[in-house]
Amino acid sequence: MISVIIPTLNEQDNLRNLLNSLCSKRDNHSDIIVVDGDSDDDTMKVAASFPVTFIQSRRGRGHQLCAGLAQAQGDIILFLHADSRIACGTVKAVQDKMDQNPVLIGGNFQLTFDGGDDFSLWLDGFYVWLRARGFYYGDSGIFIRKIILDKIGGLSSRALMEDYDLVRRMEAFGLTCNITDPAMVTSSRRFTGRRKWQIIWGWVKIHLLYHLGCSGGYMARHYDSARSSEHMNDKG
Repeated sequence: MISVIIPTLNEQDNLRNLLNSLCSKRDNHSDIIVVDGDSDDDTMKVAASFPVTFIQSRRGRGHQLCAGLAQAQGDIILFLHADSRIACGTVKAVQDKMDQNPVLIGGNFQLTFDGGDDFSLWLDGFYVWLRARGFYYGDSGIFIRKIILDKIGGLSSRALMEDYDLVRRMEAFGLTCNITDPAMVTSSRRFTGRRKWQIIWGWVKIHLLYHLGCSGGYMARHYDSARSSEHMNDKG
């Protein structure tokens, strides 16, 4: 069985779309866990309208994922962002891939950004380039066998880069895969107003801070400050 864990914070519209896709052809081989970080909108009401488990936790994606994992019953864990747009066969694709190759410990989906413009297409290519080098993140739907997740130390509750922390341990432990069909569509909203050089420099900087041993809290504050500065410079 696959446990799907979805952290949310004020994601009522995105969550409705995602749960519609997940539940439209759902069977008894998956359970869906929505973990909310004290949303101010109708995220809770949306979740209550679907056959899912809804829990609340301390705000912060790392904390929310850990809370969801504590409730998970599946032998495979799939982490999804609320703004992901998926095909109806996404969960089945994970199950099939893992069943076909018992050596696989987990993996992710090829990521496609919405928008369809030149910038979104550039992001698509940038993320393909990253994946070929063993870099991928939570927005691409990371999945892993629960027994392997336990062996490599579980999830980190750090405030930022909890997904990268997990992926580095996955890549060091065993064989992973990248599912290209179906691909996963995600929002490009976090890159709005940013130039290509800012995205690449931000990527380098946040990874450097991680490998220097900076705390997730420090990195989150630095990241938010840098994003604000970039937007101010763009307006100036």
